[in-house]
Amino acid sequence: MMSRREIREQIFKLLFLLEFYRGEELNEQAELYLNEVEEVAPSEQESEYIRAKFHKIEEKLSELDEVLSKASTGWKLNRMGKVDLAILRLAAYEIKEDEDIPVGVAINEAVELAKKFGGDDSPAFVNGVLAKLV
Repeated sequence: MMSRREIREQIFKLLFLLEFYRGEELNEQAELYLNEVEEVAPSEQESEYIRAKFHKIEEKLSELDEVLSKASTGWKLNRMGKVDLAILRLAAYEIKEDEDIPVGVAINEAVELAKKFGGDDSPAFVNGVLAKLV
């Protein structure tokens, strides 16, 4: 059984793939990644949840990027670190679209992902952008 945090981490890793792949190639890479992950942990239900949430975020990408662009004053999305951008997209989706996740939890989890995967400035940067977003 995966924790919510572990599930969120898997979704973040899939979103990171968006920086390198598009269309059919993205789907292939996402499936390869998920097949690898399935060998170690998630139940079928967890895998489905991860897959579904990833695709929901992917569908809303342009809307999420627009919202993030406005919130990240002075920062163009294409100049942000790819890790930070993937984290921000996930958090923005959770804040704007996912009613099951309280805003404070979405922000806190995003900052935790930034601490784990981002650079030294990532946690403060992610927190700052999300604070403006809400």
